[in-house]
Amino acid sequence: MTIDMQRTFSSALMQPAWVAVAVLALPGQASAQTRELATRGELLDRVAAIVNDGVVLSSELDAQVQVIGERLRQQKLELPPQNVLRQQVLERLVLQEIQMQRANRAGIKVSDEQVNSALQDVARRNGLTLSQLPDALAQQGEDYAAYREDLRREITLSLLRQRDVLQRISVTPREIDQFLEKQAKTPSERSEYNVSHILIAVAQEASPAQLEQAGKRATDVYQRAKAGEDFAKLAVAYSNSQTALEGGALGWRKGSELPTFLTDVVARLKPGELSEPLRTPTGYHIVKLNEVRGASDNKAVEDQVHVRHILMKTNELADDATVRGKLLALRERILKGEDFAGLAQTSSADPGSAADGGDLGWSGPGTFAPEFEQAIAGLKDNELSQPFHTQFGWHLVQVLGHRRFDNTDELRRRQAMEAIRASKADEETELWLRRMRDEAFVEYKS
Repeated sequence: MTIDMQRTFSSALMQPAWVAVAVLALPGQASAQTRELATRGELLDRVAAIVNDGVVLSSELDAQVQVIGERLRQQKLELPPQNVLRQQVLERLVLQEIQMQRANRAGIKVSDEQVNSALQDVARRNGLTLSQLPDALAQQGEDYAAYREDLRREITLSLLRQRDVLQRISVTPREIDQFLEKQAKTPSERSEYNVSHILIAVAQEASPAQLEQAGKRATDVYQRAKAGEDFAKLAVAYSNSQTALEGGALGWRKGSELPTFLTDVVARLKPGELSEPLRTPTGYHIVKLNEVRGASDNKAVEDQVHVRHILMKTNELADDATVRGKLLALRERILKGEDFAGLAQTSSADPGSAADGGDLGWSGPGTFAPEFEQAIAGLKDNELSQPFHTQFGWHLVQVLGHRRFDNTDELRRRQAMEAIRASKADEETELWLRRMRDEAFVEYKS
């Protein structure tokens, strides 16, 4: 059995559409080898690059080159010359070191619970329990402790990107309106595109000579790709994008989820065609459209329920039994004719709904906690629940009505917002990485 090495995190940690993360090297093994050499008085390791006040070690670089080279061979991609691959991998490690230093300065810490949750996801995708994962990894030559620390680092970088890039991306109602107007006029925007791309990066403070040099390199790479050279091999060798070591592959994206500057370009291409070099603030982009497929037009009709509730919480003076007894007493008063809304205003501990008489409005599936939805699932209109407990406290609920509701417009606006954020995220991430790289002190040693 082969463990799926791609780490997939919960939506709370990761963003919907971004570049694939390559499997990291095994620093734990490298450290063990270093300690062993130290006891014999031999050379511990070499520094491949100095990065600000940190370093990238040759052992890390060697391990990554081996891992990525093997992955490219498994994908049947032609490898570039070893020195070219080594330089590309080194640049990726430099960027990772820069990001880790920034994460440390920002005080970003990943708890053992977060790592355990991600490991459980890996185990579950491979049909294993968490306790079985170490043995399964060992069968593939993976050290569990090193794998765990690699995973912690990936989550750290994801949280850093969430903090520095994704949380700063805003989408206005006007942008959503414009997006939907364009989508309505351009049905192909709902198609899905399999795209690869090469980025010849340009520093923000580049001189005219540097711009000209980058433009010439982009033209040369474009001409070579157009003449039939393998696009993935050229991406691995020359691209400065975070997808370089994946052969430049962006994977399947809806037209609306493509980086904004690529949308019009890709729409004009036919499968197999290349775009001429396209200049953006990050550099020159060469795009290849691999495949196109149609996307279904989503229509969202859902069963909704209208409820109101009274929430009570335990404290030093009232345990679970006491709080449940209070809600039972309120239930009896309501059944005898007292006003639910009035009691909710005076008794409910939910600040969001108490002022509205406990009204939670119309809600679709998945809105509430599973225990809440289970408790109201069988209730008829105007029926009261028995008191029940969730992570938020004790609830008494009344169902006010049921309906079938066409939620398509709201769904489309939500999808439009997510698509706009995704398209902005690629561009903003590349700019963010280029800025950090330009500002960093980097000295290559090998």
